[in-house]
Amino acid sequence: MNTRNAATAALALGIALTLAGCADSGGTGPWSMPGMDRDPNPTSTSASADFNEADVMFAMMMIPHHQQAIDMADAILAKDRIDEKVVSLAENIKAAQQPEIDQLQRWLEEWGAGMPGMDERGHGGGMMSDDDMAALEAATGVEASRLFLEQMIVHHEGAIEMAQAEIDRGQNADVVEMAQNIKDSQTAEIATMQELLAQL
Repeated sequence: MNTRNAATAALALGIALTLAGCADSGGTGPWSMPGMDRDPNPTSTSASADFNEADVMFAMMMIPHHQQAIDMADAILAKDRIDEKVVSLAENIKAAQQPEIDQLQRWLEEWGAGMPGMDERGHGGGMMSDDDMAALEAATGVEASRLFLEQMIVHHEGAIEMAQAEIDRGQNADVVEMAQNIKDSQTAEIATMQELLAQL
């Protein structure tokens, strides 16, 4: 866990440096002083133009996070003898998260913020390491189902933390709404996964 925490800090620093090149959105940041991270009276009438650094941070971190969840779902869906409820869950995760990736990418393009690099994959926020992913790929049967559920619970917990940070600090109403949806849906999925684990 220490390695993942260190990687989270490194990723956050890298994205923060990237944000320095973005369009100015009022000088606010995801870790600014309390009460200073939202513009209480935004002057922009364009939803896409009304954003701050927290919105950009959320989008840049959530894209690789969601992509790894899809990779995990693909890994379990490629296996035989997987519990039907686990298969259904994996399919639902793919169906929900790919459209969110697409939307997050559109927002980053509109904001001129660029896209997260491939080196941002696999770091922090509940992300699985290369060894974790290899273990999932190698697992079979009930053990594969169990490992997928255990890993995805941790993964979802990381996404919920990221979503809460956006809810607390974000400025763009559409992005905050997505973050709330992610928090709500993934909280419910964690409860479902915990029930499935108890049944295996």
